[in-house]
Amino acid sequence: MGFENMVMKATELDKDVGDRVQGNNCLRGQLAQHQKSVNHSRRQESKENKSSNALSSGQSNSNVLEQGRSPVDESGTYSEFIKFPAPPCRQFWKAGDYDDGPSSKLTLQNGKNYLHVHPMFLHSNATSHKWVFGAIAELVDNAVDEIENGASFVIVDKISNPRDGSPALLIQDDGGGMDPEAIRRCMSFGFSDKKSKSAIGQYGNGFKTSTMRLGADAIVFSRHADDRVLTQSIGLLSFTFLTQTGHDRIVVPMVDYELNTAGNLEILDRYGKEYFMSNLSLLLQWSPYSTEAELLKQFEDIGLHGTKVIVYNLWFNDDGNVELDFDTDPEDIRINGDIKEVQTRPAWRTVNEEHISNRLRYSLRAYLSILYLRIPENFTIVLRGGFVKHHNLALDLKFQEFIVYRPQSSGCIKGELLTTIGFLKEAPQVTVHGFNIYHKNRLILPFWPIVNYGNNSRSRGVVGVLEANFVEPTHDKQDFERTSLFQKLEVRLKEMTWEYWDYHCGLIGYQVIKKLRPTEPPPDSPLGISTSDTLKHGMPNGAKTNLALNQNYPFLVSANAASAAGLSSKRKEHSDLDKLESIKRQAGTGANAFLSGHGFETEVVSDIKNKLEDQDVVNLIQVNKNFRAKCLDYKKRTEDLDLKVTRLRSELGQVRTEYEQLMAELTS
Repeated sequence: MGFENMVMKATELDKDVGDRVQGNNCLRGQLAQHQKSVNHSRRQESKENKSSNALSSGQSNSNVLEQGRSPVDESGTYSEFIKFPAPPCRQFWKAGDYDDGPSSKLTLQNGKNYLHVHPMFLHSNATSHKWVFGAIAELVDNAVDEIENGASFVIVDKISNPRDGSPALLIQDDGGGMDPEAIRRCMSFGFSDKKSKSAIGQYGNGFKTSTMRLGADAIVFSRHADDRVLTQSIGLLSFTFLTQTGHDRIVVPMVDYELNTAGNLEILDRYGKEYFMSNLSLLLQWSPYSTEAELLKQFEDIGLHGTKVIVYNLWFNDDGNVELDFDTDPEDIRINGDIKEVQTRPAWRTVNEEHISNRLRYSLRAYLSILYLRIPENFTIVLRGGFVKHHNLALDLKFQEFIVYRPQSSGCIKGELLTTIGFLKEAPQVTVHGFNIYHKNRLILPFWPIVNYGNNSRSRGVVGVLEANFVEPTHDKQDFERTSLFQKLEVRLKEMTWEYWDYHCGLIGYQVIKKLRPTEPPPDSPLGISTSDTLKHGMPNGAKTNLALNQNYPFLVSANAASAAGLSSKRKEHSDLDKLESIKRQAGTGANAFLSGHGFETEVVSDIKNKLEDQDVVNLIQVNKNFRAKCLDYKKRTEDLDLKVTRLRSELGQVRTEYEQLMAELTS
């Protein structure tokens, strides 16, 4: 039977997100059939050589496995119920203190020395995550990186541990999944298969740090289809198991299965059947599932390919409660006891407490909504059964400026970034200020308060959004490495904040420090955006002209759209640009004359909107419509090209299949 027919029964699982969330029993019949009698054609000498590398930590077969009679009977079920122990200490920041008995000794195997990783490292390595939501974001990043392998969703949800009913955290995606070798690299240290320049993960350490920061134990289920082979693997990373049994090295039990040509599931025992059965016995004793049938049942809703991570024995906070709060909001996951009262005027307290800059500290739904600068239309984040709506922080700003910054090091330009800066729509009621800095589409620093305002409220309500790919984030992706380039960026952002406030604070009711100065925009600057290191004012922000620009140029609001539309397509339309620049300069001159003659420093924003209606704004809107029409045309062309690429790939796959069949016939 060919591979296409063999997996035909599984393809029904590849439906929309809603069907996947509800679960699918398409493979139940095949996966329940477990053949215990398999043909072991592996050579014995090869088995002995491979067993030394059986576990990702380098642990030998004889040291890893429990010796003696296996508690797994011939039916493949666990014959004796063993009480599932919890870790001795349920508070994360105290869990690293335990006695592993006699001191560790150097292991000699086949005359060679082997370096083993102590279980204590699992805990100390996870302390890089100070914030529990940062650990969850690491696991979501892994799913987002799988978009290039076909992932269309990631699920974050609460489930119950069938052993004791305690809450557990589920993260599941429908990406490419991991084959037996890939899952071993995932659960090892320092391996990273992510070669794409756009990939968020790069250190090969995120899975270990994030899962061990969330809970004491994690079990992984992954299904992978490639090269006419469908495999499914199970791995257990258990701090509880290692500490309770007194191991002096990290041991990771794993088992692998393969769907054979007959459509039945069989075990992959590359290191011997005894090795497989011993690892299976450890999984059944220390995982949430006490029978092999329950383990295999976890693949039913994964589909043809994908990965499911379950973190259990979740850590407690200092008050003795689970860190993650699943009960306050059934559609959200919160941090227990992390809601802090905002210190501000009583009349402004509600708007500050409900602002996303405050909610993201304790609400996972709020944090996930801004975690990525851009989300593909065909990818969805599902939290507690509900879709997470993407929130573009740049859309929360009014009176926007767009500033290009080109960082330099040793006389060389290291990149170019576009910063969107403005006042929050709720200003001046909100006390929030700072920059939201992304790296490779991932939020690293949310609302970073780069300056501290005193009694004069300087910088109050000023917020910026930018994507800085020329600096490197720390391992927990909650900060940046303090390199010279980052320090220069910090200085420049401080200057942007103060300059913006000094020229525009009158727009929100404060006394203007500096009056607006009309400056001719550089000819090579897209839409009059300044490309120098100082803030240029090609048009008076806060005037109706800038308001119309913000409302009618939505593609300028995000850094990605502005850079894509402004730096490439705009250069091809010199005539339209000249017209646009002329309109902007005329609008700027008229607005400045109005401002200087009417004491604008004390005027409110509503007066400005009423008095700056002129024909230039109408002309600007018309130019905007022309640009928008061209953008829609480019988008349609892109969609047509994508369809063509998909069709060609499909035809290529068919040709490749026919070629393989012909080669097989030729060989036979």
